[in-house]
Amino acid sequence: MKSLIAWREKLERVKEHKIVDIPQKWQKRYGEGKMLIPKPLDVDALIRKVRAGKLITVKQIREHLAKRFKVNTTCPLTTGIFIRIAAETAEEDRKKGRKRITPYWRVLKSDGSLNEKYPGGISGQKAKLEKEGQTIFRARGKRLRRLRISKRN
Repeated sequence: MKSLIAWREKLERVKEHKIVDIPQKWQKRYGEGKMLIPKPLDVDALIRKVRAGKLITVKQIREHLAKRFKVNTTCPLTTGIFIRIAAETAEEDRKKGRKRITPYWRVLKSDGSLNEKYPGGISGQKAKLEKEGQTIFRARGKRLRRLRISKRN
C-alpha cells in the first residue's frame, strides 16, 4: 500500500525551475519563445506576498513569474497545480497550529472567479475573503461557482 505524501513534501520536492521552448501545440496561444516551468516554492513565495485586502489572479502570477525569469510565458498547467499544492499545504500547516500560512484564498482564477478546487471549495474561499472585507457577488446569470469579487473603492 502506498503511503500518502504530505502536501509540504510536494511543495518542497521540486528543487529547480526549468526553462523550455514553448511547445508547438501552445505557440498559437502563447507565441514562440521560452516558457518557465516554475518550482512550487516560486509560486508559494509569490502568493505569500499578497497582503490582506489585496487579490491576485492566476494570470497575474504567471505574468509576474515570466517577467522575473525573463521568459515569454509561464506554464499554465504547472502553475495551477502548484497553486493547489500551496493551498493544501497552507491548510495542512493550519491544522498543525501554524499561524502564518500562505493566503491562497487571495488567488482568483484568471477570469476573476473563485476556485472550487481550494480547500473548503468556493464557500471556504468566499468566507475567508469576506472576513478580510471583500465583497463577493454572483456574476449575472451564473451559478454559485462563478462568484466574483467586486472592486474595492
